[in-house]
Amino acid sequence: MGMMQEFKEFAMKGNVIDLAVGVIIGAAFGKIVDSLVADVIMPPIGMLLGGLDFANYYVPLNGQAHNLALAEAKKLGAVIAYGNFFTILLNFVILAFVIFQMVRLVAKLRRAEAPAAPAEPAPPSEDIVLLREIRDSLRK
Repeated sequence: MGMMQEFKEFAMKGNVIDLAVGVIIGAAFGKIVDSLVADVIMPPIGMLLGGLDFANYYVPLNGQAHNLALAEAKKLGAVIAYGNFFTILLNFVILAFVIFQMVRLVAKLRRAEAPAAPAEPAPPSEDIVLLREIRDSLRK
Protein backbone atom coordinates (compact mmCIF):
# COMPACT_ATOMS: atom_id res chain seq x y z
CA MET A 1 0.00 0.00 0.00
CA GLY A 2 1.44 3.34 -1.02
CA MET A 3 2.01 6.21 1.33
CA MET A 4 -0.59 8.37 -0.45
CA GLN A 5 -3.21 5.64 -0.08
CA GLU A 6 -2.41 5.29 3.63
CA PHE A 7 -2.61 9.05 4.07
CA LYS A 8 -5.96 9.15 2.26
CA GLU A 9 -7.38 6.44 4.55
CA PHE A 10 -6.02 8.26 7.61
CA ALA A 11 -7.41 11.63 6.54
CA MET A 12 -10.84 10.23 5.73
CA LYS A 13 -11.34 8.58 9.11
CA GLY A 14 -14.16 10.13 11.08
CA ASN A 15 -11.97 11.11 14.03
CA VAL A 16 -9.61 13.23 11.92
CA ILE A 17 -12.46 15.07 10.24
CA ASP A 18 -14.20 15.59 13.61
CA LEU A 19 -10.96 16.97 15.02
CA ALA A 20 -10.55 19.38 12.11
CA VAL A 21 -14.11 20.64 12.50
CA GLY A 22 -13.55 21.03 16.25
CA VAL A 23 -10.39 23.07 15.73
CA ILE A 24 -12.11 25.39 13.24
CA ILE A 25 -15.14 25.91 15.48
CA GLY A 26 -12.86 26.35 18.49
CA ALA A 27 -10.86 29.07 16.74
CA ALA A 28 -14.04 30.90 15.77
CA PHE A 29 -15.43 30.53 19.29
CA GLY A 30 -12.14 31.82 20.71
CA LYS A 31 -12.57 35.01 18.70
CA ILE A 32 -16.09 35.41 20.08
CA VAL A 33 -14.81 35.04 23.64
CA ASP A 34 -11.98 37.50 22.93
CA SER A 35 -14.52 40.05 21.73
CA LEU A 36 -16.82 39.37 24.69
CA VAL A 37 -14.04 39.98 27.17
CA ALA A 38 -12.40 42.94 25.41
CA ASP A 39 -15.58 44.71 24.27
CA VAL A 40 -18.21 43.80 26.88
CA ILE A 41 -16.64 42.67 30.16
CA MET A 42 -13.40 44.64 30.49
CA PRO A 43 -14.76 48.17 29.83
CA PRO A 44 -17.09 48.13 32.89
CA ILE A 45 -14.33 46.59 35.01
CA GLY A 46 -11.96 49.30 33.80
CA MET A 47 -14.51 51.97 34.70
CA LEU A 48 -14.91 50.55 38.19
CA LEU A 49 -11.14 50.54 38.66
CA GLY A 50 -10.50 54.12 37.62
CA GLY A 51 -11.89 54.55 34.13
CA LEU A 52 -8.80 53.38 32.24
CA ASP A 53 -8.55 50.91 29.42
CA PHE A 54 -7.43 47.72 31.15
CA ALA A 55 -5.31 46.68 28.17
CA ASN A 56 -3.08 49.72 28.80
CA TYR A 57 -2.14 48.84 32.39
CA TYR A 58 1.58 48.18 32.49
CA VAL A 59 4.77 48.71 34.44
CA PRO A 60 7.67 50.13 32.41
CA LEU A 61 10.97 48.42 33.10
CA ASN A 62 13.12 51.19 31.66
CA GLY A 63 11.83 54.05 33.81
CA GLN A 64 9.72 55.67 31.06
CA ALA A 65 6.53 57.57 31.86
CA HIS A 66 3.36 55.70 32.80
CA ASN A 67 0.99 57.90 30.82
CA LEU A 68 1.73 56.43 27.38
CA ALA A 69 -0.40 53.88 25.59
CA LEU A 70 0.92 50.32 25.83
CA ALA A 71 1.98 50.19 22.16
CA GLU A 72 3.99 53.40 22.54
CA ALA A 73 5.57 52.24 25.80
CA LYS A 74 6.66 48.97 24.15
CA LYS A 75 8.44 50.98 21.46
CA LEU A 76 10.47 52.74 24.15
CA GLY A 77 11.50 49.56 25.97
CA ALA A 78 10.40 46.52 27.92
CA VAL A 79 7.17 46.64 29.91
CA ILE A 80 5.19 44.25 32.09
CA ALA A 81 1.71 44.43 30.54
CA TYR A 82 -0.30 43.08 33.47
CA GLY A 83 -3.57 44.56 32.18
CA ASN A 84 -3.22 42.66 28.92
CA PHE A 85 -2.28 39.53 30.87
CA PHE A 86 -5.39 39.89 33.05
CA THR A 87 -7.58 40.25 29.95
CA ILE A 88 -6.10 37.12 28.35
CA LEU A 89 -6.42 35.23 31.65
CA LEU A 90 -10.10 36.16 31.81
CA ASN A 91 -10.49 34.96 28.18
CA PHE A 92 -8.97 31.63 29.19
CA VAL A 93 -11.19 31.21 32.25
CA ILE A 94 -14.35 31.90 30.26
CA LEU A 95 -13.28 29.62 27.41
CA ALA A 96 -12.27 26.82 29.82
CA PHE A 97 -15.62 27.12 31.64
CA VAL A 98 -17.60 26.91 28.40
CA ILE A 99 -15.57 23.92 27.19
CA PHE A 100 -16.09 22.24 30.58
CA GLN A 101 -19.85 22.75 30.27
CA MET A 102 -19.82 21.33 26.72
CA VAL A 103 -17.83 18.24 27.79
CA ARG A 104 -20.18 17.79 30.74
CA LEU A 105 -23.20 17.95 28.42
CA VAL A 106 -21.69 15.45 25.96
CA ALA A 107 -20.86 13.07 28.82
CA LYS A 108 -24.43 13.35 30.10
CA LEU A 109 -25.81 12.63 26.62
CA ARG A 110 -23.52 9.61 26.24
CA ARG A 111 -24.67 8.23 29.59
CA ALA A 112 -28.29 8.64 28.50
CA GLU A 113 -27.59 6.85 25.20
CA ALA A 114 -25.59 4.03 26.80
CA PRO A 115 -27.19 0.69 26.01
CA ALA A 116 -28.85 -1.04 28.90
CA ALA A 117 -27.13 -4.08 30.33
CA PRO A 118 -27.98 -7.15 28.30
CA ALA A 119 -30.91 -8.98 29.79
CA GLU A 120 -30.42 -12.49 31.05
CA PRO A 121 -31.47 -15.06 28.50
CA ALA A 122 -34.96 -16.41 28.94
CA PRO A 123 -35.17 -19.89 30.44
CA PRO A 124 -35.48 -22.61 27.83
CA SER A 125 -38.96 -23.70 26.85
CA GLU A 126 -40.47 -26.93 28.15
CA ASP A 127 -39.88 -28.62 24.78
CA ILE A 128 -36.15 -27.88 24.95
CA VAL A 129 -35.92 -29.11 28.56
CA LEU A 130 -37.72 -32.33 27.62
CA LEU A 131 -35.46 -32.89 24.58
CA ARG A 132 -32.37 -32.35 26.76
CA GLU A 133 -33.63 -34.88 29.30
CA ILE A 134 -34.22 -37.42 26.52
CA ARG A 135 -30.72 -36.78 25.12
CA ASP A 136 -29.14 -37.16 28.53
CA SER A 137 -31.00 -40.40 29.25
CA LEU A 138 -29.97 -41.85 25.85
CA ARG A 139 -26.33 -41.08 26.62
CA LYS A 140 -26.54 -43.12 29.81
